[in-house]
Amino acid sequence: MKLVVVSAGLSVPSSTRLLGDRLAAAVRGRTSAEVEVVELRDLAVEIAHNFTNGFAGRKLAAAQAAVTGADGLIVVTPVFSASYSGLFKSFFDVLEQDALAGKPVLLAATGGTARHSLVLEHALRPLFAYLHAVAVPTGVYAASEDWGAEGLDGRIERAAGELAALMTGLRAAVPAQERLVPFEEQLAALRA
Repeated sequence: MKLVVVSAGLSVPSSTRLLGDRLAAAVRGRTSAEVEVVELRDLAVEIAHNFTNGFAGRKLAAAQAAVTGADGLIVVTPVFSASYSGLFKSFFDVLEQDALAGKPVLLAATGGTARHSLVLEHALRPLFAYLHAVAVPTGVYAASEDWGAEGLDGRIERAAGELAALMTGLRAAVPAQERLVPFEEQLAALRA
């Protein structure tokens, strides 16, 4: 089983990457998933070139393959102008149209203030609904004041549990060669 973390953090060190790592550790504690991290900062030039020439460079193609081949995703973006970053959106724009159909995804974001926490519901959830991914009910937002404060660990654990349940349930019910089966059919298979 494979879990891929897509991190759109720009700085080093990055609170966005830190949140992704903590979420991945919590999911890994519940599954036997191998974890791979895709740092979008390192792919910025290749993403831009993909828009202008239509071809993915070597590193971008590897990242696309990792994301489309994953059993579950954790996507983490910093908040810019009350939404996800342009780099984050651009990466998902260069994936094949149905690449995330039926794929379990944990949505997460970081920002300087708790006032931007609705980015999960107003920006990320609609994006991944459009991509036909299956977003777990609990998204995780971490403002600057959340690090080390009470509450963040609980949200991480709850969201990780939800993603782990979807990853193991969908994997058991749907053979790897049939992963692009419409979500409604996947749910019916789980209920059977």
